Amino acid sequence: LMGSLEVVGFFSAANLLTRRWTEISNKRFIKDLFVYALVLRLVWVVFSYMMYTQMTGKPFEFSTGDANGYHLSAVWLSHGSLANAWTTLVAMSGGGVSDAGYAFYLTIFYKIFGNEVIVPRLFKAVLSAYTVVLIYKLAQRNFGEDVGRIAGVFAMLMPNLIYYNGLHLKEVEMVFMSVLFLERADSLMRSNTFNVGKLVLVIGLAAALFTFRTVLGVTALFSVLTALILSTKRVSRAANRGFFILWVVLAIAYFAGGRISSEIDEVWESRKENQSTSYEWKSTRKDGNAFARYASSSYLAPAIFVIPLPTMVNVETQQNQMLLHGGYYVKNVLAFFVFFALFYIIRHKKLREHLLILSFTFGYLMVIAFSAFAHSERFHQPVLPLLLILAAYGVENMTPR
Repeated sequence: LMGSLEVVGFFSAANLLTRRWTEISNKRFIKDLFVYALVLRLVWVVFSYMMYTQMTGKPFEFSTGDANGYHLSAVWLSHGSLANAWTTLVAMSGGGVSDAGYAFYLTIFYKIFGNEVIVPRLFKAVLSAYTVVLIYKLAQRNFGEDVGRIAGVFAMLMPNLIYYNGLHLKEVEMVFMSVLFLERADSLMRSNTFNVGKLVLVIGLAAALFTFRTVLGVTALFSVLTALILSTKRVSRAANRGFFILWVVLAIAYFAGGRISSEIDEVWESRKENQSTSYEWKSTRKDGNAFARYASSSYLAPAIFVIPLPTMVNVETQQNQMLLHGGYYVKNVLAFFVFFALFYIIRHKKLREHLLILSFTFGYLMVIAFSAFAHSERFHQPVLPLLLILAAYGVENMTPR
């Protein structure tokens, strides 16, 4: 039932709204996009809260793991000072900052509003709805108004982007910060004048990404540096290019030092062992897939735009995956248009015009493909908005039929 609603709802509404909203004014489009996206997400937050409470006895997903851990940590830390909370979280992370950011963010919420889980989820809906607007702006600036509107509608309706609003995981906030980082960096690159406020925001967002997922912060900074150095002058204005490059290099030098550098080294050095161990475990666990042991980066890397594939059969321990299998299906279909967009960009020699989006997409996906999380939908979330933008560009450049 859920899968059918996700698939039919997405393609029917996308077909209708990308046509109906073609002629309305830019201001009206942005307003409608935000309102529709917000309503969809608020409805899901309330419905999923009641559904999980009814079916599991608590407002958390089936077989909850990380989400409940974040919640319990924040509840405990909210009774002390914020300074002590941050110090404790860093200590719990072994001296690093990766994964400390979200628990600290929840602690602030609980300190202000109490421990009720519905409050941060309602705020997630607002962040996610604004993320949809940011996706439109990023797509519009790179590929034009028509592609921007298609991408905005896709993002508004995408089941995968709606689903996480009803969970206590960090994906909504992480996607929001990633898209805001790319949108502001893109705006700064294309601007004729240098804006210190935008630069401070871009560097601040990069720093925040390191506290959510280390490799995401690294990918963000290196994608900006790649775009600044290799983009055409028409994209990266000479007026601010050198100064922006200098600040990004300084930021990379700072973040590459100390504990964060060690975290990056650990992730890279253990990639093959972790991937092998993870898929071996998935093949031998109860209700696992016996063929999972054969998965490796040589198979996962070429398929990284498409996976994970939807779970279309009943597996008692995979209720969460089954709730989202319609979203997987939608993503699989849109992957065709992503491939077409990449083909079109290469064929028409437009790579240097869209390096920020492309370098972030390929950089992050390659890291995931060589990790133990290649088949985890959660870890694909940060690049999903960019895949939707590319899919919209592919749709725009297909024949009218």
